Amino acid sequence: MKQLSSQNATVRAGGADPGPGRSQPDSTRPATASPLQDAIAEVLRQGESLLNSLSDGEYTRKLPNVFGSTVGEHYRHCLDHFQSLLQGLDADEINYDHRERNPRIENDRNFALAETQRILRGFASISTPFLGCPINVRSKVNYELDAAPSIGSTVGRELMYAVAHVIHHYALIAVMCGMLEAPVPAGFGVAPSTLKYHAEQPKAA
Repeated sequence: MKQLSSQNATVRAGGADPGPGRSQPDSTRPATASPLQDAIAEVLRQGESLLNSLSDGEYTRKLPNVFGSTVGEHYRHCLDHFQSLLQGLDADEINYDHRERNPRIENDRNFALAETQRILRGFASISTPFLGCPINVRSKVNYELDAAPSIGSTVGRELMYAVAHVIHHYALIAVMCGMLEAPVPAGFGVAPSTLKYHAEQPKAA
């Protein structure tokens, strides 16, 4: 398998931030960004909008009707998968079971916002040709066996998975925000194909 770290030196574990003495990019969208990179940027910016619209109390309030969970816990889970993906690009294997699960992300809304922006920069640094590179992916899928199988994938396919995964969790977060009577960004938690389908339906007279 190709060594991914040699394919794209700007992708580093922990979010691909610029090194000492290097300035941040003026834009989080590369000039040659692919639709997949645009999709990642869009869902992360939706996350930014959500975090900016919630109060600290709303972000950490436990909701009995949703198994006592919080918006922050579900949002942290979303970022965990993005972090695992970025870190795996340097390790030449993405392991979705080795997630950071940082409690600060679920309890500190401002820290979650900073992490969202850091991850956004990390994905923006990936060059479009890099999306076709092969990579192994490991994840536990059996409740009884401890072994986590490893299968072949590509960087682009895992970006696609990350987008679909976060949209489904956003849908649950949107329900939770409804319970909190807190607004969510337009289209939040709705699959792009569903939005397209509804837009194409004839309007009622």
